[in-house]
Amino acid sequence: MATSTVEDYIKHIYLKEQALAEGALVSMGELAVALNVVPGTATTMIKTLAEAELVIYEPRSGVRLSESGEKLALHVLRRHRLVELFLVQTLGMDWSEIHEEAEQLEHVISDRLLERIDAVLGHPTVDPHGDPIPSSEGEVKEQKLVPLTDVTEGTSVVIGRISDQDGDFLQFAEQSGLTPGRSVVLSERDAQSGVLALRTEDGATITIALAAAEKIEVKRSFRVHMIKSNS
Repeated sequence: MATSTVEDYIKHIYLKEQALAEGALVSMGELAVALNVVPGTATTMIKTLAEAELVIYEPRSGVRLSESGEKLALHVLRRHRLVELFLVQTLGMDWSEIHEEAEQLEHVISDRLLERIDAVLGHPTVDPHGDPIPSSEGEVKEQKLVPLTDVTEGTSVVIGRISDQDGDFLQFAEQSGLTPGRSVVLSERDAQSGVLALRTEDGATITIALAAAEKIEVKRSFRVHMIKSNS
């Protein structure tokens, strides 16, 4: 069984790879920052993982997961994201505080308990933040999402994922009603001031900075015909 340190490295390499072109390498500097270690420590660990055939390491270039490494990463992410959903839906914990709890529990929960949690939750496909939950076979059902900043005025969208899992940002998203599954219409874009105006399902208006909107991923629904008042 892999240690918690090995699982952390493998998981973070996988997450970094998702933002890169297929086959691209994760730099050692990026990986060290993600794991909060110095580059030398990361390099030493990566060499060990390469010997275990969990990663493919190219000195002075970077690292990527092997087939067995990706399989392990998806299993760790399945544990993490199912635990997060369980903490929210069953134990009633706030979604802004579950990430750290899941970081600990993902390394100790048994496969038997994990599958029981999956069954109790109804075999969900996404966690509370909208991240896909890998299946027990290692398959990931990805959604076609775009940042809220890419949406044009008058478009109705459904919030699919919050990419920033910082507790303060998650609290802001929840207080603003910008949580996965909620529908909003981008009613106005003010490029000069750097803000977007959103209209919620209940008619409320939310103003959000472009930097924050970049962290909210949505799926387009349809375009709304906007009638601007002359007053």
